[in-house]
Amino acid sequence: MVVQGRGSRYSTGMKLAFELPQTQAEKLCDEAERLGLAPEELARAALADLLGTPDGEFRSAATRILSKNQELYRRLA
Repeated sequence: MVVQGRGSRYSTGMKLAFELPQTQAEKLCDEAERLGLAPEELARAALADLLGTPDGEFRSAATRILSKNQELYRRLA
């Protein structure tokens, strides 16, 4: 939950939980181990990097990801 404003009893950050396919989870764990990081830290850094890219690049990446996973999103809805 993202809450804006002062004096709120809620975190102003956001916690995410999602499932990765086994192959992606293994790649994430392998890469995190290679870098000496926890998988959660690597995922957080990757997301921060993606969100920190210029708008055009981010939109292109987001569109590519949404398009690639369209069927999955339809089934999960």
